[in-house]
Amino acid sequence: MPYISNKARAQFPPADYVPTTAGELNFLITRLCDDFIRHSGGLNYANINTAVGALECAKLEIYRRVAAPYEDSKVAQNGDVYSPETLGQPPI
Repeated sequence: MPYISNKARAQFPPADYVPTTAGELNFLITRLCDDFIRHSGGLNYANINTAVGALECAKLEIYRRVAAPYEDSKVAQNGDVYSPETLGQPPI
């Protein structure tokens, strides 16, 4: 999870550039991964594995905290696409 102490957070300056497109976001993420690999001992399996693991955990966290609640609100607003049986519930 991306939760670090407030003291550790203070070492990071505010972002001077905020991406506005998927390409820009991808570019910034890629640059961060490149910087991590270069400054963590260089190109090796462990550093690649660590970067990929951090990306996967960040992906899961944004889905858990942002996407899933959004989807739940849309189910409540528009109705579910899944049948109760598929969700393991008794049929209506």
